[in-house]
Amino acid sequence: MVKVIVIDDDVDTVEVFCEYLEIKDIDVVGRGHSGKKAVELYESLRPDIVLLDVMMPEYDGFYGLENIKKINPAAKVIMVTADLTYDTEKKLKEFNASAVIYKPYEIDSVIETIHKVNNGIVTILQ
Repeated sequence: MVKVIVIDDDVDTVEVFCEYLEIKDIDVVGRGHSGKKAVELYESLRPDIVLLDVMMPEYDGFYGLENIKKINPAAKVIMVTADLTYDTEKKLKEFNASAVIYKPYEIDSVIETIHKVNNGIVTILQ
């Protein structure tokens, strides 16, 4: 079973998202609401995959991604964002995100992306 942590500043989004992942046999081992919490949870839990929102107040997803990659350059981090700007895409490439899911997303495509990334199929940003 794939072990994931889910990070988003919207508490309701995290709850609904986690419930759906668990229905689909994905083991949610941690939940958080900031990039800083993502780093702490990654360090203590070492999940297979981190699902990390990009835009959050204070410690954002870029902070989380950059610092998780410092702990483990091979960490699998799927970024979730509604931001389609070039600057965001450039930063996600620079920090070596494993994949990007754009909001609004189809939940089944999220499950598919989790399994692809877990099996070593990294979605390289174009």
